[in-house]
Formats: sequence, C-alpha cells, structure tokens
Amino acid sequence: MKMSEMTENHGNLGTKSDLTGITDTPITDPASNKGLDGSNAFVGQRSKLDAKTSGALKKSSRYRSRSLSASSTDSYSSTSCTGSSSDGDDVSPREKIQSNSSGSNDFCVRNINQQAFGRREIDIAEQEMPGIMALRKRACDDKPLKNAKIIGCTHINAQTAVLIETLAALGASVRWAACNIYSTQNEVAAALAEANFPIFAWRGETEEDFWWSIDKCVNAENWQPNMILDDGGDATHLMLKKYPAMFKLIKGIVEESVTGVHRLYQLSKAGKLTVPAMNVNDSVTKTKFDNLYSCRESIIDSLKRSTDIMFGGKQVVICGYGEVGKGCSQALQGLGCVVYITEIDPICALQASMDGFRVVKLNEVIRNVDIVITATGNKNVVTREHMDKMKSGCIICNMGHSNTEIDVNSLRTPDLTWEKVRSQVDHVIWPDEKRIILLAEGRLANLSCSSLPSFVVSITSATQALALIELFNAPLGRYKSDVYLLPKKMDEYVASLHLPTFDAHLTELTDDQARYMGLNKAGPFKPNYYR
Repeated sequence: MKMSEMTENHGNLGTKSDLTGITDTPITDPASNKGLDGSNAFVGQRSKLDAKTSGALKKSSRYRSRSLSASSTDSYSSTSCTGSSSDGDDVSPREKIQSNSSGSNDFCVRNINQQAFGRREIDIAEQEMPGIMALRKRACDDKPLKNAKIIGCTHINAQTAVLIETLAALGASVRWAACNIYSTQNEVAAALAEANFPIFAWRGETEEDFWWSIDKCVNAENWQPNMILDDGGDATHLMLKKYPAMFKLIKGIVEESVTGVHRLYQLSKAGKLTVPAMNVNDSVTKTKFDNLYSCRESIIDSLKRSTDIMFGGKQVVICGYGEVGKGCSQALQGLGCVVYITEIDPICALQASMDGFRVVKLNEVIRNVDIVITATGNKNVVTREHMDKMKSGCIICNMGHSNTEIDVNSLRTPDLTWEKVRSQVDHVIWPDEKRIILLAEGRLANLSCSSLPSFVVSITSATQALALIELFNAPLGRYKSDVYLLPKKMDEYVASLHLPTFDAHLTELTDDQARYMGLNKAGPFKPNYYR
C-alpha cells in the first residue's frame, strides 16, 4: 500500500501547543550523572543510590509479609497481567544465559521457555485485531518500511507483539524495550525472542534494568536506528541525552502518550528537537478510542482482579475528565457508583457536569470516597496530605501514563507499614491501623493489573504503523523538526479498516452533496482541528 494512495501531501499538519506548565520528568534522567561516555555509568550510580535508599528504609520502616523493596521489585515472579505464567525464581534475567531455538541470544527476557504459551496469546490477539492485520496483508508486498530500523519502547503484551510482527512484515528491523516496569507479559516477550526479535523486557524490572534495557536496544552492534516508536518519551530522552549524534540521524519519532507528547513539545519549544515527530496521542483514532473505550472496560477489569470489590453504591472520585476520565466515569456510573470529578479545565468540568457528575475539589470528598482514580498526566495530584485523610480501606490507583500522579514516595516513611497482599496490591498501614489499598505502586493500573481489549489496541497500532510509514517515506522537507498531527485522511483510513468487523456500511456522498459541503467524496470529511 503506497502512502500516496492513502493520503495527499500534507505540509504543516499541526501547530505546537503552549505547554510551558508541563514539568513531568522521566523515571530517572540518564543525563543527570556527569561523565556519560556511552557506558552504563549512570546505571551504576543509580544502583548505588537505590541501595543506600533501600538500606535507610529498612532501618527506619516497619514491614509485614514483604519488605518495601520486595514490594517494588518482586513482581517479576508474579503472574503476568493476564494471570498466566510464573517462574518463581529470583534470578535476574540479566544474569541468565539464554538462547532461542535459532541459537540467538540477542534478547533478555524472564524465561525463553515460556515462548509456546506466549505464541498462543499472540494468536488469540490477532483474531481480535482486524485493522492491523488488514494493514499487514495490504502493505506486505510493497514493504513500505524496508530499511527502517525502529527502536520501540512501549508496553510489551500480546497486542504489541502483533504490531511488532506487522512492522517486520512491512520490511522493518526492530529492537524493543518496555516503557513500564510492571506491564510486560513475560510469555509474550519470550515468544518474540523465540521469533528472533531483540526484546529486552520482563515484568518487575528495577529502574536500573529499565534504562539498561532501553540502552541495549539503542546501542547495538552493527545496527543504527533511524526511527523511534515511543510511549512516554523514555527512548527519545535516553537517545537525546546519551547518544546525541545518533539522535540526529533519526528520521522521525512516533509518540503515543500524553506524557511523551508533552516532552516533545517542550523539546520543540526549547529548540532541542532536531527531528520531526508525530503526535499519535492526539490522533482521533487514539484519543477517542484507546483512551476512552479501552479505559471504560479495563478500569473495571483492573479493580475487580486486584481487589474483588463490589461497585454498587461505592463513592468514587476521578481526577481528570479527559478521554481516560470519561471512559472510567461511564463504566463506574454504569455499575452504580456515585462518581465525583476533579478538573482544572472549565470546558471538561462543564462536560462532566452535563454528563451528570458532580465536579468537586479533592479535599471536599477525600474523607468519604471508597476509590480514588487519577487520570490527568500531571504530578502530585494525590498527595500525602490527601492520603492521610482517606478512610480505611480506600482504594487508590492511577490510569494516567505517568507514575507521578500519586505521590507514592511520601508513603515511604518510618511511621507507615507496607504489606504486600498480592501481585500489584499493597496495603499501606497507618499507626492507628488505618490502611489504604494502593495498586501497582501508582503506575498504570490497567496494564499492571489486567489487560487491554485487543480490538481497541488494533486501532491504535494501525495508527502507529501508518505514522511510522508516513514519516519514514516522507519526501525531504515535508516535515521539519517539529511535532505534527497525523493527517485526518489517515485517521479515517484506520477507522475504515475496522468497520467490516461490525458489518458497517458507509453512506457515500453524491456529487451534488460533495459540492454542497465542499468535500472530496473520498474524504477527508473533517478538518484536522476537528475533535
């Protein structure tokens, strides 16, 4: 499928937003340690710092069941996010010597022997991902990504595996790491490694492992990346800070999260973005589908799997009424919850009010609510002061990409006890025996505690693939070093790939109707700014 057949030449597809207020930072800044020379010096320093911090905590804090450090790092031995496999050993994958059946060891996963189970999960996901599979079938002969060498840093699950194998079918060479230390499905990573994909990810990575894995993807022998597919901006951040010369050779970046997009706009505004980037997060087929419909289903799944809670009559406060907040609110209201919304944006607040939700300040309801969900993309939305006021048994979790929304570090003090209940579930206990239930240590709840609906991920994956094809094949000069939106024509194409599943039949404009509306009969049917 040639890109010229899908869309016309779009020059300036979007404008930069004024995001001066965004201050979100990655988990660890690999450039914050002086003397980076291409080695893993920053990892070693970080490890020493973590060791000191952990030691101090062990001397001053009380623990039950498992220590705080175990709660943070032991998840790799738990089941995957779909409740599947478990190794039960405490040996770091970095210390193991593993090879796949082809003799390759260019990967690092929990256990390569889980590959058969992972392959079955990928096969199941393919059945529920008609759009990305249709794109694979239509474009595999043309190989639009031939000679593309893509660094991927996203959640690694069965749905991502379908995307990875589609990119390879379209001609790309890829290396992949995880964007979240708790969201990797170990068996899927093993299946990809068995298929000779260089995968560096396992569930329950430490922060040191996290940056090491991305670095292994970027700094590979006889392999020069020319594209980045990012979710949160961490691969972009590491390359820019640690390998600036290599970063300048990148042809394009595709970013799918609010957090990563904010970082790209910051780089662009500061004049540090030297390559074009595609903001997939604000594509209609991402924000109006993945963010809304996926979260509408997965928030219930996550809370049920981790806490077994009954929703009827529960009081819930959702921080943020963007697309994620809208989806979560609809789901919880439908199950009989009393839902409150907090918002900074008067337009979103008005939407929430007209949808039947009460808009409040967090302090007004924090003493009475049963569940607190963050969905803002911001930092310190729920602070220690808020958590001190919560009633015993209150559940708190995050549905935004960034792990900074809940101030989890403020709970790591000598007066509080952490009790590990099950995978991704901690009780944090106050001196008066009050306890709150914290999910996934404030990280993305739906990918840490459950799984995503494959169908809606197919929509996002197809959008990501088209964005990569567009940037990789764009003529010199079409895209400058700036952040762009995907052309509306491509959004519509992605949607059309998924309509046959529903036996949906589009109405076609007559010539007279098209002239009256000032539209091309084949689209696009809405302007780029339309949401």
